Amino acid sequence: MDALSDVLRAVRLSGAVFFDVKASAPWVAETPGGDAIVSRIFPAADHLMSYHVVTAGSCWGGLIDAPPVQLQAGDIIVFPHGDPHVLSSKPGMRGAPEIGLYKPPGQRGRLPFTLTMGATRHEPAQIVCGFLGCDNRPFNPLLSALPRVIHQRARAEGPLAQFVQLAVSESQHPRVGGEVVLGRLSELLFVDVVRHYLETLPEDRTDWLAGLRDPHVGRALAALHGDPAREWTLEALAREAGLSRSALAERFTLYAGHPPMQYLASWRMQLAAHMLLNGGETVASLASKVGYESEAAFSRAFKKIVGVPPGEWRRHRLAGSRKASVDGHLAVAAEL
Repeated sequence: MDALSDVLRAVRLSGAVFFDVKASAPWVAETPGGDAIVSRIFPAADHLMSYHVVTAGSCWGGLIDAPPVQLQAGDIIVFPHGDPHVLSSKPGMRGAPEIGLYKPPGQRGRLPFTLTMGATRHEPAQIVCGFLGCDNRPFNPLLSALPRVIHQRARAEGPLAQFVQLAVSESQHPRVGGEVVLGRLSELLFVDVVRHYLETLPEDRTDWLAGLRDPHVGRALAALHGDPAREWTLEALAREAGLSRSALAERFTLYAGHPPMQYLASWRMQLAAHMLLNGGETVASLASKVGYESEAAFSRAFKKIVGVPPGEWRRHRLAGSRKASVDGHLAVAAEL
């Protein structure tokens, strides 16, 4: 089992391209924190990641509390933890975040929105700004392994280069279905960025991503993700990994941040959460799918890790998604 693919599926990764920006110096754009706008863009998600691809010209970008980096055409900058950040024509500029730009589903027109900024007499930079929504709870081991900022330089080949070409084409010549195409391509772009980041990690790095390439921890993660409902024991997992029980427990915890059986319990709850939100089955029917012999045992485990029983958690999450959707439609109606 490819553990990275498994995590990306279970945390319900979804992408959207919101802005096609043409900006001539001087200009500055500040993006608010993900927690302030996630419900407006992805009502069903609880975490927001931002990214920006420079398709022409250059600019500066970075966290509000850290030095910016210069971005050239073809570069991408990703903010995995949804931190507030700034893009500008020169370093050190600040602007006021405009939350009203991030429209709920019911208020959206065709995406991406085109924005023009700055003076028109200068050659503009062109930037595609997008977002990725996902679940951070109950358990998302990938996010904890990613830095606050990932800056990836332009490459001649690969999904990033294709994304830049398609983004420019869609903004200049919009076509039916373009919003969906760009959203799916955003997801592909993020996966490509994560894979490239993994390939460039130093050898002494110890986190969940680095654990994927460790021969022993990688085999253990693949085994757990490949058959999470199995009645795993530390001894059985150690045989899969090719280590003794004590050696596996120590090495797995070093990389994954949790002992193997605790990791498995948390991952089962993430799988259960995914099924609770995406399927119509009962709590009892999904309990066995994540390794529990009874609904009662599963419900106790879910409440211990998540904080509330599974049925209550599902009702709360689905009610929140419906409210965001209704609010968006009501806002549109009020404007008519």
